[in-house]
Amino acid sequence: MTSYAASSARADLSELRRLKSLLPPELRSWVTVEASPGVNPPLITSEEIGKDQVEVQIDLVKWEALALDQRNLMFWHEVARVQNDTIPKDGWEMAALAIGLGGAVGELWVQDGLLLLLALGLCGVSGWRLFKRNNGEKTLKDAVEADEKAIALATRFGYTLPNAYKSLGSALKILIEQSPKKAQRKKYELRLDALKKSAARAKSRVKGEAL
Repeated sequence: MTSYAASSARADLSELRRLKSLLPPELRSWVTVEASPGVNPPLITSEEIGKDQVEVQIDLVKWEALALDQRNLMFWHEVARVQNDTIPKDGWEMAALAIGLGGAVGELWVQDGLLLLLALGLCGVSGWRLFKRNNGEKTLKDAVEADEKAIALATRFGYTLPNAYKSLGSALKILIEQSPKKAQRKKYELRLDALKKSAARAKSRVKGEAL
């Protein structure tokens, strides 16, 4: 390994350790932070890796393009998703849907009405769960709520409200500029709009309290 590669690896490990220190104490026993595997992963995401265990995964190459405060707020957004229990589960719905469809086709062949109804019921439940998981409005609502909680987490770690809003807002602007897909840009733009409105409400509230 070259000295540059070794230095880069040390920097990556140092950043992962730093981020782990930003986890609220109540999450540190069951939330881990690791470099994202695979090719061209998202900037930051989370997934369940076992019972009561969540892993936050970060693309450290893209991560380096963000300033420190921007990284912190993006990280706390993901932490907020964990706290809000909006991390996708283990994906049993797709398996259940496949089983249900296969069962329905099989029961049509053998003409067993009860088993056909059970298979169709399994299809219905799993299909509804998949629809809810992938519903655009719910996804946006969950993301906006996570942004709000990320601001609260930032203040818990010593940020002022204006700096927390500024850091998250500037990070979203960078993501808007760097997203090649229009649909993804739109999601970030909607989050940024919601964040601006939240910042305006917070500013008015602070002014009201001062008076």
